[in-house]
Amino acid sequence: MMDLRDQKIRRNKEEMLKHLKSFKLEPKFSAGVWYFFPSYNRFHEPYGKRGTIQDVLTKIGALYDLGVIDSSFGLEAHYPNEINPDLIDDYKSLEKETGIRLIAAAPNLFYEKIFEFSSLSNPNPKIRKIAIQRTIEALEINKELGTDFMIVWPGIDGYENPIGTEFYMMWDNFEKGLAEAMDAVPGVRVCIEPKPYEPRGNNIYRNTANGILMARNVEALLKAEENRRLLEEGHALVALNPEVGHVLMGHEELAYALASILREGRLAHTHWNSQPLGNYDQDLNVGVLALDQTYAALLVLKM
Repeated sequence: MMDLRDQKIRRNKEEMLKHLKSFKLEPKFSAGVWYFFPSYNRFHEPYGKRGTIQDVLTKIGALYDLGVIDSSFGLEAHYPNEINPDLIDDYKSLEKETGIRLIAAAPNLFYEKIFEFSSLSNPNPKIRKIAIQRTIEALEINKELGTDFMIVWPGIDGYENPIGTEFYMMWDNFEKGLAEAMDAVPGVRVCIEPKPYEPRGNNIYRNTANGILMARNVEALLKAEENRRLLEEGHALVALNPEVGHVLMGHEELAYALASILREGRLAHTHWNSQPLGNYDQDLNVGVLALDQTYAALLVLKM
């Protein structure tokens, strides 16, 4: 498990200047396997042929052979559609041949129709149980492959109409369900990825502050001995994976948002792109819009 505790260190002016001059910020990059084949769109048919996961891993191996990526490159995938027991050997083979490893396996809790009315926060206990079991299985995959963390993106959890929404129940169901799964497979860090909206009209954890509160709430519910030991040592077991686009969709200031997470020692990973304030999730290339936000965020990370 990565040690994030240094993120909480405070430095005075002289210490900060010395720190900034002492090293060069060298980001390590990863990409979701979904990046390597075209996704579907409700406005037009796919522009290319959708490959299998084996096709994707073969493509990544070819990029490695060409020198486009190296062994420090990481992969992310969703369970069970992009990583599952039948595909584990394929990922292990790629790692053995290239050093490129799966750094995170996320439970797919948003795509299938059973999650129409949310996953871990679903008011129907039968659906909630399915979501908890899927989260447990994803945690087991992460543990077996020695990933760095498990990302949870609650894209379908939330509500459309605030009138009559039982907010307390919604939050409690999600947080208790996630804690139950984490105690079933202790010692694996989980990263929540907030987003204001899409695909749910109003997502359950809309912004950075919601994500931080959720992290504290889930950690307070953890009971497994290994989890309690790690928490007592000051490690964050529930961290955040902010996406630049999601932060800006919520009209947040990117550097401020990252600093808020770092202050708690909860920044485990980041997803990068660019995005106009508000609007739908555009996933533009890094720096296409608001280059100043990118520079300010990178400086915060170095600080």
